Amino acid sequence: MPDARERVEELRSEAEAAIAAAADPRSLEELRVRYLGRRAELTSILRGIGELPPGERGAVGSAANEARRALEELLGRRRSELEGAELERELEADAVDVTLPGSPVVPSGSRNLLIRMLREIEDVFVGLGYRVMEGPEVELDYYNFTALNHPPGHPARMAQDTFYVDPESLDPELLLAPTPAEPGGAASGPPLPPGPEDVVLRTHTSPMQVRAMEAESPPILIVVPGRCYRSDPFDATHSPIFHQVEGLAVAEGITLADLKGTLDEFARAIFGPERRTRFRPGFFPFTEPSVEVDVSCFRCGGSGELPDGSRDPLCKGIGWIEILGSGMVDPNVFGFVRARGYDPERLQGFAFGMGIERIAMLKHGVPDLRKFFDNDVRVLEQFR
Repeated sequence: MPDARERVEELRSEAEAAIAAAADPRSLEELRVRYLGRRAELTSILRGIGELPPGERGAVGSAANEARRALEELLGRRRSELEGAELERELEADAVDVTLPGSPVVPSGSRNLLIRMLREIEDVFVGLGYRVMEGPEVELDYYNFTALNHPPGHPARMAQDTFYVDPESLDPELLLAPTPAEPGGAASGPPLPPGPEDVVLRTHTSPMQVRAMEAESPPILIVVPGRCYRSDPFDATHSPIFHQVEGLAVAEGITLADLKGTLDEFARAIFGPERRTRFRPGFFPFTEPSVEVDVSCFRCGGSGELPDGSRDPLCKGIGWIEILGSGMVDPNVFGFVRARGYDPERLQGFAFGMGIERIAMLKHGVPDLRKFFDNDVRVLEQFR
């Protein structure tokens, strides 16, 4: 076999050039068969090594094996390159934008209107320097009534008739709270006596007034949102389960004027910049004086009439809408937390409470409170 070594080098160079120019995996496979297959010329040279003169066998065999190894390695690299490029083209051709909506479009969820209203109210008061606190929904009678100036037998308890819980079903630690018999009494004594009358589902978030003052020294500025319970009927304006936001501000020099300014700012933030508030005398056992708060009607502008001259049904023609109750903290309430620095001779404060359902109904024109609980998706879709 004349010039076998030279022919091996020629085949190697020819194959390397062809492999580098291969455009796809199929062409590359054809080149593999052509240059390294069983009938390939390089394979024939390797099979014919024994027919060469003894002096040429080593050089030709070494060159042929080296060429075969180099071409196999080159084929492997080129195959990986071509397959990778082909995969990229397929991915680009079949690309799907996963950020596009489905077909048909699947509606996304949204917060319940009550939760959105609660967060909006919280944002207003956080902007005024208040902190948001939360408290237990299963509450001791002491915090829910007694420490808020509702002593046993007080008629105001009847207006907040509630659901009672058997203390034996609760963590015993919950029943170890002190029960002073009167404002300023010693904060010590045995656990509450057993009986379902001692533990209730809270009727308002106001118990956190006393809990917060027990935990912190004055001054204090807090709002307390949460779920409350009363044995009310379930109709267009009442529910045995409702949501409330309670507010408390205590410091030296606080007056009723500060309460008025705070609630003016709240009303403008929630109902519009032109809103005004007015105070009417009211009664709450834990505030003195107590006031009911109205906001100027945001539908008729406070005139009581709609543009067509008819009576505004929202404010019933009076131009004002009741939104919450408030007042100056009764000194008797401070008496229960005097040991924490709440001296009624030195400090004053105000408190307010509002129903979130009522605020949401007024602002968004919801005619029936039960709409918040009916689980009707159409209601949620209106307030995305």
